[in-house]
Amino acid sequence: MSASLSRLTRPDAHIAFWDSGGGGPAVVLCHGAGMDRTMFEAPAAALVDAGYRVVSWDLRGHGRSTLAAASRFTAADILGDLTALLDRCGVERAVLVGHSLGGNLVQAFARTRTERTAGLVVLDSTWNAGPLTRWERWGLRLAAPSLALVPARSLPGIMARASAVSPSAIARTEATFARMPKRLFLDVWRATVSFVEPDPAYHCPVPLALVRGAADRTGNIATAMPRWALAEGIDEHVIPDAGHIVTWDAPEEASRVLLSTLDGWR
Repeated sequence: MSASLSRLTRPDAHIAFWDSGGGGPAVVLCHGAGMDRTMFEAPAAALVDAGYRVVSWDLRGHGRSTLAAASRFTAADILGDLTALLDRCGVERAVLVGHSLGGNLVQAFARTRTERTAGLVVLDSTWNAGPLTRWERWGLRLAAPSLALVPARSLPGIMARASAVSPSAIARTEATFARMPKRLFLDVWRATVSFVEPDPAYHCPVPLALVRGAADRTGNIATAMPRWALAEGIDEHVIPDAGHIVTWDAPEEASRVLLSTLDGWR
């Protein structure tokens, strides 16, 4: 996918993205915190082969996308980036696929820009509008301060071992996390947490699919996603032998679930 990257100029950032083109239904892939668009290589290839138009991008400050040195990473900015990306690609409505932070992002986008959202597939992400227990609220408040205490040289390895289960996925995840300065990663983490706004009356206004790795132990995903599925009246897809980075731990099964979901919405 890197051979034909395009660039979108945004305030304080340049966004690198890949657009397969074509006339099929549009699918936009949004990666997680500290990762980049390469985590979607297997699903993107499967979707293109099946006739979908795929847009895959690096969030500002990730991968090939840049962020001005004096700028902060905020939830509002990446919401604006996603709108601008759709505009640049001439995509009026798209199915949005989001992993982790990307999942929080697409939930927020669908809530405020419903008319541009054809459906949501959320991978290994917590429920933005879901109720939180006292312990979950406590965990959210302490997450960034706790990560700030971890030495920068140790953080990529710790995060990788918490995010993936297969040796190859752990190694790849650690190498990806290591490219991001610790200060920026903490900003990204704070932005992720800022998307969580409990609202028990809210229901997703577009078709929704929920996917997680059976061994995902990050945050409250393993407990929140089943509650979310129950509240929305849908089944969650739990992929065996996969952790948080489900597309690298189980690329074939993750691709199969995604393709089956989108084909069912056609």
